[in-house]
Amino acid sequence: MKVLLADDDDTFRSLVLEILTDAGYDVTAEINGLLAWERLQAEGADMAVLDINMPKMDGFEVLRHIRSDDRFKNMPVLMLTIRAFADDQVQGYETGADDYLTKPFDHEVFLSRVRVLERRIIKDDKKK
Repeated sequence: MKVLLADDDDTFRSLVLEILTDAGYDVTAEINGLLAWERLQAEGADMAVLDINMPKMDGFEVLRHIRSDDRFKNMPVLMLTIRAFADDQVQGYETGADDYLTKPFDHEVFLSRVRVLERRIIKDDKKK
């Protein structure tokens, strides 16, 4: 399972990368939304974990690109962000996020949410 991670915060990016890698995921990580979108177009991914506040292209913009691209429109996306206001969460879901988790987060809760999204991918693959 290949996960695209985009977060401009070095500490959180490293932490999430370590959590996902230790759980057996193949993770590619980028420091901003533009690089993440370019990496996704070039290499693809099964799932994305996106921060919202990033330079060059924020997480909402990346999510809009994902949802408007036929190759990725059904890809699960988890927004992982410090933005905890209800309006931010609503915007995330309305933009097309499958889940929304605020920082700081519990590692086990994060992994559980990623696994739920992974089950959806596996279920969809079995239907094909």
